[in-house]
Amino acid sequence: MRIEAVVAAETRESRGKNEAKRLRVTGRIPAVVYGAFKEPVAVSVNPKDILKVLHSKTGHNSIFDVSITGGETTPVIVAEEQYHPIKGTLMHIDLKRIDLTRKLRVPVPIHLTGEAKGVKQQGGILDLVTRSIEIECIPDDIPNQFDVDVTELLIGSNIRVSELPVKEGVRILTPADAVIVHVVGIREEAAAAVVAEPEVAKKGKKEAAPAAAAAPAPEKGKKK
Repeated sequence: MRIEAVVAAETRESRGKNEAKRLRVTGRIPAVVYGAFKEPVAVSVNPKDILKVLHSKTGHNSIFDVSITGGETTPVIVAEEQYHPIKGTLMHIDLKRIDLTRKLRVPVPIHLTGEAKGVKQQGGILDLVTRSIEIECIPDDIPNQFDVDVTELLIGSNIRVSELPVKEGVRILTPADAVIVHVVGIREEAAAAVVAEPEVAKKGKKEAAPAAAAAPAPEKGKKK
């Protein structure tokens, strides 16, 4: 979904770890703008501007403008980001140019609404099976999310991908018969867990058997 946001970017001539460290000291991070059959451009951006986009309602599906100093202003989408493994701070970002007239494939998150009768009245458990749906459409038609009302779900009932309301121009790529959400009974949930345990134990025994067979036999003592 296109949003009204412009991220300022400055070109950078040098690359490498030292340059990246220098940038981060100044409060900026390295980034690359690529795609749309154009040459990639190494730039630096303010991580706060990127995080503001990522934390917006449209999140990773946000299409916004990046304005490169002395260069192009183009619509982009966040293609990949890297975070510090301990601090969790944004370290690097890849921005992909977007042609607003061409279709692209993106995942759209599922958002559940309502309280299932199977949970409230029957004591069942609501199980979200599919958390996002892959679609194909032009950028301006990308929905923020798919709202799924679970109010009428009873134990044993479900909602499948084929039941999602989709506007014209949006093609769903996720299989139509895939279950999005269903309600299961507590006994059914417990039975599934019990069945899974012996399978894991059995697998462990099978893996241990070849190892035991491969172990060399102890040498017999030699007579003097």
